[in-house]
Amino acid sequence: MKSMTGYGRGESRQYDRKFVVEIKSVNHRYNDVTVKMPRAMLMYEDAVKKVVGTRVFRGKTDVFVSFESFSDDDVSITFNQPLADAYVQTVEQIRERYNLDQPIRLDLIAKFPDIITVDKKLDPDSGDKIWTCLETALNEALDNFVSMRSVEGENLKGDIAEKLVGIKATVEKIEKRAPMVAEDYRQRLLARLAEIKELNVDEARIITEVTIFADKACIDEEITRLYSHIEQMKSIICETQPVGRKLDFLVQEMNREVNTIGSKSNDLEITNCAVELKSEIEKIREQVQNIE
Repeated sequence: MKSMTGYGRGESRQYDRKFVVEIKSVNHRYNDVTVKMPRAMLMYEDAVKKVVGTRVFRGKTDVFVSFESFSDDDVSITFNQPLADAYVQTVEQIRERYNLDQPIRLDLIAKFPDIITVDKKLDPDSGDKIWTCLETALNEALDNFVSMRSVEGENLKGDIAEKLVGIKATVEKIEKRAPMVAEDYRQRLLARLAEIKELNVDEARIITEVTIFADKACIDEEITRLYSHIEQMKSIICETQPVGRKLDFLVQEMNREVNTIGSKSNDLEITNCAVELKSEIEKIREQVQNIE
């Protein structure tokens, strides 16, 4: 089980090039991968997404790629002669107008904007070498990224397992209390009748009323399903594949059973237990939102 949040960094230096890849992610309902890289590398965007998609299955994941090149093949220097001519002509006009005798120096011309431009690019003939270097950095970043997700996932697993122990203990209290609810209702009914001093108490009528009440307040099915959901969740959090959606569904089902118990039961102790269960299930729900 893995968390959806994580960070990983990888670096590779091969063939006179250096690539650095950083990956970070946050919670997201689906798998959303965004790659940010220099324009010269956009041809590798889909390949990077494909590699990430083999190891990341849920979350908002951002991949940042940067590179440095020490190869002459990846640098293009351009001299803009028409623009330089225009600059020099303008400077000559200024010299003539103000009778200046200083010569036009090379360093002055070179300082003019856009006279000399340096364009960093990736040599298309080195595609295989470039991808090898980039993929090495990417896989290292993914290893660190997935490792961090796994560590955090183990922490979430331990926390959920601990909460499931408490939830099961509370369900056991409800199960123990449930059979007493009908008897308590019968005693309250008899006490009420005694208060109004009704002389002719129809025992059969009382039994009928208690039976109807017991049938309406029966929560055996809900308790059974809660036990089942607890065991399923214990099993699921031990799986290595993405389980976030499964857990999210189970949390909804557990909430549904607890709501039914709370609405059907006319007993303060069971109601308090249901409130406690909802609180603990909500804590698990918050954790599940961060699971891949």
